[in-house]
Parts: sequence; structure tokens; C-alpha cells
Amino acid sequence: MKLALIVEDVPETRDWLETLVRGAFPECEIVSRGTVRAAVAAAESHAFDLALIDLGLPDGSGLDVLRKLKSASPGTTAIVTTVMGDDAHIVAALSAGAEGYLLKETPPDLLHRQLVQLADGIPAISPSIARRIMEHFRFTGPAAEPDGELTAREKEVLTLIARGLRNSDVASALGLAESTVASHIKAIYRKLDIGSRAEASWHATRLGLGQS
Repeated sequence: MKLALIVEDVPETRDWLETLVRGAFPECEIVSRGTVRAAVAAAESHAFDLALIDLGLPDGSGLDVLRKLKSASPGTTAIVTTVMGDDAHIVAALSAGAEGYLLKETPPDLLHRQLVQLADGIPAISPSIARRIMEHFRFTGPAAEPDGELTAREKEVLTLIARGLRNSDVASALGLAESTVASHIKAIYRKLDIGSRAEASWHATRLGLGQS
């Protein structure tokens, strides 16, 4: 990670998050903003590798920052950092493109480890949030198996996504053009009604895909 954006309005919490990012990625340059407006402006002028985004901001929701960031820079790894762990906020964040969801109450050593694991393509999700995601899909998911319409190739792509591979790595592994992989991922997202790799990973786990 070379450039990170931290969106947090409480100065003490912002300093703490900066310390966490520097601990996980010592060479990373950090840009911090405390409002939706300032964060959106930063997203429009920089291509961030990582973003930690609070949801409750003085002038609006961090979801607006998340959507703008993913639109302006799809390659940014966007992680929600918040105290709100209810289903509505979790699903909204993942649907908006978040690759992770970390509760601020998570022990610092675990937060550090989860940030470091981002380099391996592992979603940063607090354990309690992971359990809520599993419960959400168990009780609100489609009645029919969600992979019913996936082709064999789409299942292969979903398997590799669940293992944390990037598009270029999936293309290399399957002998496909990267643009073809991107098309398959788009189809997978549409068929599963999801909007992020974190959600794709959880669907793959439920279906028994992506396991070594």
C-alpha cells in the first residue's frame, strides 16, 4: 500500500487509525479527512490504494464517500471502520463496494493483522461482523441455491476470487484475457445480486467453493 485515505471526524480516533495504518504499511503515505465533502474531493484528486471510512460523519454518510471512491478509483481497497455493527449498515456498506468492515472495538492486534492480510487479498472483517454476515445470508438469502444460474467457468472464477486472487491472477490461472475475467465477474455479481468481493467470498464459502 502506497497511499491511504482515512475518513474520520474525531481527531483522537483519526490519529489512532493513522497509527494502525503506519504499523501495517510503514511506507504508506496517509491523507486524512473529517467530512464527506473533503473526502470526496480527495477521492476525485488521488488514486488511493487503501481507504478506511467511518460511516457517521458531520455532513453525511461515509457510504457516499465509499460510492464516490469506488466510482473514481475501482482499485481502491475500501474498508469501513465504525462502531455500527447492525445488519442494515453492514449490508449497505458491502453493497456499496466495501472490501471489509471493521468495528473500532476490535482489539488493536487483530486490527493490525487484518490490515496486513489485505496484501494477500483477505477481506478485513471483524469476527462479530463475519458472524452477522453469515446469519444475514442464511435467513435472507434467495430460497433457491444462488449458484443455480452460474456457468462452470463462472464457478471457477468465483472460486479463485474467494482465494483472494486479483483479476490478472485469475486470468493467468484460467488462461483467459483479463477483460474476459472482468466480464465473468460482472455476470457473477449480477446473478448473485452482490456488489463486492467480500460478498462474493462469503457466497463461495457457503457453496463450498474457494476451499483448498
